[in-house]
Amino acid sequence: MYTAQPKKLLIMNILDILKRYTDQDHRLSQREIGEILEREYGMTADRKSIRRNLLDLIDCGYYIEYSESIREKKDGSQETMLSDWYLNRTFTDGELRLLIDGLLFSKHVPYSQCKELVEKLESLGNIYFRSRVKHIRTLLESAPNNRQLFYSIDVLDEAISHSRQVSFHYTRIGLDKKPHPRRDSTGDVREYIVNPYQLVTANGRYYLICNYDKYDNVSHYRVDRISDIRLLDILAKPPEKVRGLENGLRLPEHMAEHLYMFAGESVRVRFRAARFLLDDLVDWFGTDMVYSDVTEETVTVSVRVNEKAMELWVLQYAPYVEVLEPGSLRKKVGKALQIAASKYNNTQEVKP
Repeated sequence: MYTAQPKKLLIMNILDILKRYTDQDHRLSQREIGEILEREYGMTADRKSIRRNLLDLIDCGYYIEYSESIREKKDGSQETMLSDWYLNRTFTDGELRLLIDGLLFSKHVPYSQCKELVEKLESLGNIYFRSRVKHIRTLLESAPNNRQLFYSIDVLDEAISHSRQVSFHYTRIGLDKKPHPRRDSTGDVREYIVNPYQLVTANGRYYLICNYDKYDNVSHYRVDRISDIRLLDILAKPPEKVRGLENGLRLPEHMAEHLYMFAGESVRVRFRAARFLLDDLVDWFGTDMVYSDVTEETVTVSVRVNEKAMELWVLQYAPYVEVLEPGSLRKKVGKALQIAASKYNNTQEVKP
């Protein structure tokens, strides 16, 4: 129960009621709005006042819908009746659910921050939406715990917008399951100075596409592994001067070529794949693949992709994929499969 409020807040309380109680499937009459005002806000208002404030909200730019009907008055004149008021929401329930699920399935947002963001997204829905998503509020506390994540994103966003370099420490997970900064050969914490170009998501992770300033190729760093980031006053190297970005960063092509966000140059790969993998092929490589030698059961695929990433991808689908070229990749995959087969063909009993 809300405490009694001054009349000047009437318009804001009506807006709050529309946000909390209405959508296209749940509409309110002026009488029903008045009942909620009295019951929950300790405020009384006649229907004319409620109608006037609703129309004022529309004049202020709020997308409020209503239905019209004509009523015959006793004196024979007609009166336009407005009812079935509801707020046309910025996000539909489906859109909010999609955003919440995206957070819940992210692998880079710390538990406490993910929980706060989910609550903020839930607040954009009405009471009916919140009652339907209670069952998805099960967040795992085993998620990463880099509390600097959003600060790092803010700094990187500013650096990219103003073409500035950044420096940071980069962590790796130790046996204690906690992040530790990488160190150089002398044992000192290693400082990375990079030229940032783009933030992207891949495989549930957030990555920075950049150039490590000591070299001339493209690098990728997981943003949740970045700590102690600083914005530098040094202008970033133009992407056109980075090997692989001579024609600028073409993001769809870049993401398709770097399946697991490994650094290094891309090569043209031809492989034979089972046809039932067509959906998976598009998911991984996009639509720029070239098909040939199509049969009822197999298809030959030509695609440009990072060689190391392709090696891991082929091993993942090994029973159904055969690399045809380049020969160097075919040999690497064959050697890896031989090593794996030798481990599993070993008849020696494995201790539990």
